[in-house]
Amino acid sequence: MNRKKVAVGISGGVDSAVSAMLLKKAGYDVVGVHLYCWPPKSEIEKDLPAGRRVDEKTREEWFKKNGCRADEDRQMALKTALELEVPFKVLDFSEEYNQRVIKYFYEEYEAGRTPNPDVLCNSEIKFGLFLDWAIENGFDYIATGHYAKLKKTRKPENSKTLSKESASVPDLVSLFIPKDKHKDQTYFLWKLTQKELSHVFFPLGDLTKNEVRVLAKEAKLSVADRKDSQGICFVGNVEVREFLARRLKVVLGKVLDTEGLEVGAHDGVWFYTIGQRGGWLQNSKTQKLKTIKTEMGDVTPIFYVIAKDAKRNELVVAEAIGAMGDQLEVGSVNRVSNTKWNLNDLLVRIRHGGELIGARGMEIERGLLVILDKPVRGIAPGQSAVFYSHEGECLGGGVIE
Repeated sequence: MNRKKVAVGISGGVDSAVSAMLLKKAGYDVVGVHLYCWPPKSEIEKDLPAGRRVDEKTREEWFKKNGCRADEDRQMALKTALELEVPFKVLDFSEEYNQRVIKYFYEEYEAGRTPNPDVLCNSEIKFGLFLDWAIENGFDYIATGHYAKLKKTRKPENSKTLSKESASVPDLVSLFIPKDKHKDQTYFLWKLTQKELSHVFFPLGDLTKNEVRVLAKEAKLSVADRKDSQGICFVGNVEVREFLARRLKVVLGKVLDTEGLEVGAHDGVWFYTIGQRGGWLQNSKTQKLKTIKTEMGDVTPIFYVIAKDAKRNELVVAEAIGAMGDQLEVGSVNRVSNTKWNLNDLLVRIRHGGELIGARGMEIERGLLVILDKPVRGIAPGQSAVFYSHEGECLGGGVIE
């Protein structure tokens, strides 16, 4: 039988397991592929005494100390493949992930920006190296457990309006918000193009998380009730601040209000994001906190980070109203299907799980100037702004400059 071959990224969780199961039931020739991305050997070696080698014991110690569950994930992925009776393979992209994603993550934070490693992980690793490997090894598609939906449409007869890349694929593939809007992961997929999407399946697009777990239980899959991983893509359940502290050190700096008055101290601009509330160290010797007199006594107002100066290692903070903004510049813009956007009637999301906000766009030299329908807090340079139509199509996105 000339069945289409699909390499399914099996992470060790329920979503990818059900994706593989659904594709096998649909008649595809499925191979389970587990991507090992963290930690690379070089990262473990940094924590070892001189002369000690990375072995099974040191790996286990490192995983336990750093909240990493890579070995457990790999074991569960293998168990899933055995239960589904599909071939299984592990690809080690750990050094590439370290260089392409983690290095960028640290550099952006150190420069005072707030990057989104999950966006880069998808474009560079899952739909980059993994997809390239699959095509080179005779697979027709890759599939993942992302909550996103794809729709194929015939290209318009006048294909002159399309890019060379779009003109080279048989159909246009559009990316849409899935049935489960709470689990929607299209925010992390805005960098994908027709080249990638023409070789991708997202089997969970028409399912809710609850429905996925029910299907897993009915199939008696071991991962049916396994909790979802949290934190940074592939790294595991570790707080961003804790992860940053592995390479970025505490350097005390000033917290200033919008008038330049010192109101506190912090331990390094890289540990804070735009829109963050409080969290900096209070230095009683230097701070000159404003207070508001109330019937309950003097009250210190709540401050939010509105700007970071990495060179001077200073944070600028403001009260809630001063932390709001309604304009942003977006660079490195990617249009998923290369179709023309209606810039006068867009929806935009400036963080994963954030509200879809009405917006208008204007093309500028650096990309797009976006004007929001209402002010919001936390417009953070380095984060992604992702654009949608009112029909739920993820049109593309860019990086907030």
